[in-house]
Parts: sequence; C-alpha cells; structure tokens
Amino acid sequence: MTTSEPAPGTPVARNLKEGGTVEPVREILWGTAQGVRKYETPAEFPPDMRKLVVKLMVVQADTEFASIQQHRPWLDRAPTLEDRWIEARIVADESRHGLQACRILREFGEEGQEHIDELLAKREGEHKLDAFNMTFDRWSDVGAFTCFVDRVGVYQLRAFQECSFGPLARAMPLMLSEEQLHLNFGASVLRRMAQDGSKYYGSREEAQDAIRKWYPRALDMFGHSNSETSRRAIEFGLKRWTNEEARARYIEETRAIVANIGLELPPENFDRHIL
Repeated sequence: MTTSEPAPGTPVARNLKEGGTVEPVREILWGTAQGVRKYETPAEFPPDMRKLVVKLMVVQADTEFASIQQHRPWLDRAPTLEDRWIEARIVADESRHGLQACRILREFGEEGQEHIDELLAKREGEHKLDAFNMTFDRWSDVGAFTCFVDRVGVYQLRAFQECSFGPLARAMPLMLSEEQLHLNFGASVLRRMAQDGSKYYGSREEAQDAIRKWYPRALDMFGHSNSETSRRAIEFGLKRWTNEEARARYIEETRAIVANIGLELPPENFDRHIL
C-alpha cells in the first residue's frame, strides 16, 4: 500500500499530524516500502532514491548557509540586547543545521563531499531559492523572514520526520526544536511593530510591507504544484505531503497568525514566481 501517512489513529500518526515529536521507530511508515526496516546507508536505497536524497540535502544545506549570510549583518544592528542574543542563536542554529545536512551528504562519499565543497564556496546571491538571495534591508525583513520563510523550513523538516532514511529521521527532532525559537521570534517582531510601533522597532506600515515582500517568496519555497519530485519523495517514504498539501496547511496556519497580530496577508497568487 502506498500512503503519505502512517496508519490512522496510532500514536505516531497523531503526533506527526500535530507536528509533534515521536519516539523513533525502525520501520518505514509510508510509501511503497511501508512496514520494512528503514534504510541506514545509501547502498540500501532502491533505484533513483540516491539522487533524490542528495538533491534534497543539497537544497536543505544551501538554505541554512544562505540564512546565516542574511542574518549576519544584524548581529550588532538589532534594536535590543535580547534581539541581538536571539539573532546570535539563529545564526548558531542555522550553522548547526547546515552541518547536519552536510553530515548526511558525507554518507554519499566523494559525490557528497563535492556538493559540500560547492555549498561552502557559495556567496550571497548565488543560492538556489529566491528567498535566500534577498537581503535584510530593514528590521522588518528579519521579522517577516523568520516568521514566514523559517516556517516553511519547519514544514520541510516535519515532512522528513520519521522518514525512511534513518540518519535523516534521527536528525529531525533537535532541528525542529531549535527552529521553533525562530518562528516565535519572527511573529514577536511583527507584533511589536504592529501593536507598539515606534521609531525604535519600526512602524505598522513597515511590518505590513514586509509581509507583502516575504510571504510570496515563502509560498514559492514549497515548489511547483503537481511536482513529480514531490510525488517520488512520498513513494520513497522521504516526505509525507505533496508540495500543494504542505502549502495548504501552511496558508491555514499563517492566516491565523497574521490575523492575531492584526495585519493582513496578500492574496495567495500575489507576486508569485512558482505556482
């Protein structure tokens, strides 16, 4: 049986649906190999799975290293000491997450190391996804990026949670825990600007402009609807949702968050580059 979710009603299924953590299990929970032991090395992969895992890990590592470059100028420009401390935490977390992805790439021998070398040589503006080639010109950019773009990253990590490749599945709980700080921080920045706007934090209008700037790029990050790569990732037990399923969940979540802050999201197709 091919499915993108574990058996309904089980503790694993409930926790994954809610975005929570689960006790690690050894069997593959969905996809064409559901019920067999997870893959522990690339040598065990079925045909075509190796190429897909490498592609996914290269993109993952690239976003982590790019985010460091974007946040770095704000380490000593954030408006409060607490904000500067959180910026430092974010940079440290993204560095560790990039290292984690590269450790998985090392499982692929010389091919993986070549990708790592290329990743470490990349400069600002050379990254794969549009959202990571944009600069943080204002404090509102930091807030909107961490609220919206980092939240997409969490959806990508949740999609890998308890996936069919053991080393990748075991890396997810800590990464997800660390990412939660980023999301809460981003929403807090936008809330301060919207509700306590001053020259210290920035204005409500600036926060709204930042949402219109970053939200379309965040939606693009889920990839093309009806993606063949997305479908194959589910078949291999690597991801739990199609691009469009994940994007729909994300839209529902962010709509509630922004409404609670007292701001507005642009239409779903506004300024989109990838549909």
